[in-house]
Amino acid sequence: MTRFARWTAAAAAALLVAGCSGGSSGDGKDEGKNGDGPSATAPSSGGSGLPASLTSQKLDWGRCKGTSDSPAPGSGWQCATLKVPLDYAKPGGGTIGLALIRSKATGGQDKRIGSLLFNFGGPGGSGISTMPSYESVVGSLHDRYDLVSWDPRGVAASEGVRCRGDKAIQASESVDATPDDAAEEAAYFKDATDFGKGCEKAAGALMSHVSTTDTARDMDLMRQVLGDRRMHYFGISYGTELGGVYAHLFPKNVGRLVLDAVVDPSADTVGHAKNQTLGFQRALDDYLKSTGQDPKQGSRKIADLLKRIDAKPLPTAGGRKLSQTLALTGIVLPLYSKEGWPTLTGALKDAEEGDGSALLTLADRYNERDASGRYGTTTHSQRVISCLDDKQRPTPEETRKRLPEFEKISPVFGEFMGWDTAGWCHDWPVSGQYDTPEVSAPGAEPVLIVGNTGDPATPYEGARRMADELGKGVGVELTWKGEGHGAYGSGSDCVDSTVNSYLLDGTVPKDGKVCS
Repeated sequence: MTRFARWTAAAAAALLVAGCSGGSSGDGKDEGKNGDGPSATAPSSGGSGLPASLTSQKLDWGRCKGTSDSPAPGSGWQCATLKVPLDYAKPGGGTIGLALIRSKATGGQDKRIGSLLFNFGGPGGSGISTMPSYESVVGSLHDRYDLVSWDPRGVAASEGVRCRGDKAIQASESVDATPDDAAEEAAYFKDATDFGKGCEKAAGALMSHVSTTDTARDMDLMRQVLGDRRMHYFGISYGTELGGVYAHLFPKNVGRLVLDAVVDPSADTVGHAKNQTLGFQRALDDYLKSTGQDPKQGSRKIADLLKRIDAKPLPTAGGRKLSQTLALTGIVLPLYSKEGWPTLTGALKDAEEGDGSALLTLADRYNERDASGRYGTTTHSQRVISCLDDKQRPTPEETRKRLPEFEKISPVFGEFMGWDTAGWCHDWPVSGQYDTPEVSAPGAEPVLIVGNTGDPATPYEGARRMADELGKGVGVELTWKGEGHGAYGSGSDCVDSTVNSYLLDGTVPKDGKVCS
């Protein structure tokens, strides 16, 4: 089973390659207030109540090593391990290690503002593997910031969870994620139960301690150990939810926070699924318009193709079959970036002619499957984290009743997203923690919220809702009328300059500024 991850624009673009109005305020002279330059005071503990063995630990920075998934970055990057409590309710108890990566500010100590921490989304995305490649996008910030990222708990190099082996993952791709009868429904939910049991066996005690709240607390310990008085942060996609939770827990420690491709904090499990259904259908409509097709007719044609594939999976060049779920996943990936639209055109044409090879290649990229049949674990970590977060557990009966609502939103994505609400955390071994995340942050410094009107995975309405829930005077919204998942670094000089001015000079734009 695959959920359409709250992924980052950079990661999606990398997968594909492997195929203004408004005013401003502020004078930019506030390093002593928001920054960590020469005028900053000593780092704040934020009243964490953590033992000095954690808050005063010294990181042993050294040369980063390559992994089976990515080569070692250049010599400008350093890696270290941060000790954090397994259970923040027992801060003096057992610890786990979080893998960190950084590249020091290139402009020298006099110009340095502090650390700029990045989370690239998922949940489950690896900051260790993504940060070096993302430097080309945020290079203008590197002069004054140490660029820092990490693998959150339960992810990749930080106690990463693998819930099943490669052969089992490939076998599960034949499970129908839009079951048509009792037998298919039973197989769908059995697969979900088996996956949860595999996660429980692999994660052990960690299974109950990988929530977004846990990771937000890790971030504040990270801030202290890095020596920063304030948290300067750039969160993308799921990273926006994480940033909002951090701001709620530690409002007085908020420095300059940018939240791009914003997850709607007011949406529960079903609401989020409906949001994504709407977002992907909008992106598909825009794609179809770009090819001269009527969106309604074009969507119906694709929906009919998926039904035929559901009845009879397509052959591919490698001998594997393209199932309906894999076909839908292959359609989703190019919608994350406008640059992927020509690839989608070719893949759909081939599928209409009976060849599923191109769509399967796209699906494999999304699912992190390499040529040897090895799969990445992002989806495993994503599920372990999100199912600990999400309290809502829709039943199969409730889901069947809601399916018409989803299908009305999208004839292409609706059925899949509807069933996903019931299957994703079905029979999960641990209970969820909340219906929606709490992100109110009274007293925090202004947080810059960036929404993109053409975002498929995190529809732009979520940006306004995040700004409103952070609170008056805290959430400041910037809108880009563009395409793709995320706005910064996507081709808008207006967006990039506004974000850069905020991060580098402390210049807060007028709430509601629009970049077209």
